[in-house]
Amino acid sequence: MAAALEQTILVGKKPTTNYIIATVMAFNAGVRRVTLKARGAAISKAVSAAVMVRDRFLPGKVQIKDVKLLSDKVRAQEGRERTVAAVEILLEMS
Repeated sequence: MAAALEQTILVGKKPTTNYIIATVMAFNAGVRRVTLKARGAAISKAVSAAVMVRDRFLPGKVQIKDVKLLSDKVRAQEGRERTVAAVEILLEMS
């Protein structure tokens, strides 16, 4: 089975290292484009992971191709909706 050309990684509460490793493993498996998606407090982890992959783990091989700043509507436990900041960072193997 051929490797997928694109993969999405959802960044959440795990340590930043987990997302760096997942991204590097995806590129090593032949994936050409990885999108890191995060919202709220996890945005800083997604940014850190993208920069670390680009600068430290795969220097000269990966570029940040696009960054989308979004807002998501999330339903709180009490039932009301609130708006949360979100980001999508597209990394591409050069």
